Amino acid sequence: MAGLPYCVVIVDQKLRTLSCNAAGLEVLGISSIEDLPPGAPATCLAESHRSLFRETVIQTFDAAIGKEIQPFEVQLRYPLGRPMLAECRLVPLVSPKGDIDAVMISFQDIAPLRSAENRLEQADSILKSILKTTPDAMIVIDEHGLITSFSATAEKMFGYDQAEIIGRNVNILMPEPDKTAHDGYLQRYLNTGEKRIIGIGRTVAGCKKDGTIFPIQLEVGEAKIGDERYFTGFIVDLTEKKQTEAELQSLQADLAHASRLSAVGTLASALAHEINQPLTAISNYLSAARDMMDGDLEANREFFFEALKESVTESLRAGTIVRRLREFVSRGEINRRVLSIAQLVEDATILGMVGAPEKGIQCSIDIAPDARNVFVDRVQLQQVMVNLMRNAIDAMADSAEKKLHIGVTAQADDRLEITVADTGSGIDPELGEKIFDPFASTKGDGMGLGLSICRTIIEAHDGTIWTEPNPEGGTIFRIMLENIEQERDDGE
Repeated sequence: MAGLPYCVVIVDQKLRTLSCNAAGLEVLGISSIEDLPPGAPATCLAESHRSLFRETVIQTFDAAIGKEIQPFEVQLRYPLGRPMLAECRLVPLVSPKGDIDAVMISFQDIAPLRSAENRLEQADSILKSILKTTPDAMIVIDEHGLITSFSATAEKMFGYDQAEIIGRNVNILMPEPDKTAHDGYLQRYLNTGEKRIIGIGRTVAGCKKDGTIFPIQLEVGEAKIGDERYFTGFIVDLTEKKQTEAELQSLQADLAHASRLSAVGTLASALAHEINQPLTAISNYLSAARDMMDGDLEANREFFFEALKESVTESLRAGTIVRRLREFVSRGEINRRVLSIAQLVEDATILGMVGAPEKGIQCSIDIAPDARNVFVDRVQLQQVMVNLMRNAIDAMADSAEKKLHIGVTAQADDRLEITVADTGSGIDPELGEKIFDPFASTKGDGMGLGLSICRTIIEAHDGTIWTEPNPEGGTIFRIMLENIEQERDDGE
């Protein structure tokens, strides 16, 4: 009794104090039991608790030996009148004759316990409030993957009521193959500590009660309470975002298509001239061949076949221009493939340089041998190249020197750089990178959408595009894309 950390007293049948331990004397603010006030320990209790205390002690003396007396709460008074909420326990003490001649009474301070319970209740109340009001779905699971908390937003998102989902494995909210593999993922983390989603976040798929699979953004946090681990998942439904992105992508595709049509409209006169040349040549060669039919065919055999050969060559040339033009203006679906950069530059040059020689433009192309392939949509990258080439041609309209250089080089970090350099009028330094903003244009009659569309296309291909002054005068546009080793069939 002496070593107990809380107040313990022994009373006789007249409720007189026979003994009190050191902790009890300290609680009551006295040095010995002789200093106890009359009627103690009952008189040391709050007045409202004294009758309950006396009745319970008397009942303990009258109770059968071995009967358990239930503890009850009372208020003790500290020195200087401060109260102490205590749990009172009574233990009958049996004499050698088998009678209950004394009762041991303990008073244990339970204020810290009640305070802790209140804090837990408050925390529980706050958690329930969070679960009801948080805008993101919130799910808490234990280390066995069982759901312990399920917010109101999660109920709406997945279609389960909290009552029916608590205690079930969280994999019920996942489609295959994650549903089957999730327990393994969790166990691997518990065994290795390797984080693959905790604190990182990831876009994954969720499964509603009705079986609907939908995209979600999942962020997971971890907490440890005692020896138990808990994981909190914050979930955002990405369905509307994905729909919006799809609609935006469709609008961007429409805008890019309109831009290509506009570019072809601008090129219409030059294209007509470009196609008319091989058609005129075909007509002349075939007319010559027809005239040879009236003469000595054997003597003119060599010239006859030469005329037919040149006719075929010119018809193929015209067909190539028409085919590339048709592909360029077609709307089509975005179709990224691994394609030869050399072939892409060649195809783009067919359209981009239409009419340029007549304007005195000198074009040079330099493709490094180690610049191999790119993973792109062919038509979209051609659109970027054609746009940059046509802009360069326009910029050199009044230049004394008209040189257009297209270069492709492989970089050390598995990247590939495409440059389009001109000796034109250059870009106003104050405009800078704003040249790629919508409606920013250096042309008096331009809408300022061409370069904005170019940047959108390049960034959609995980690349970058920027501009810098040409040391020789004019502008250099640089495009950085990934350099791919393996080439695949592009469907042609």
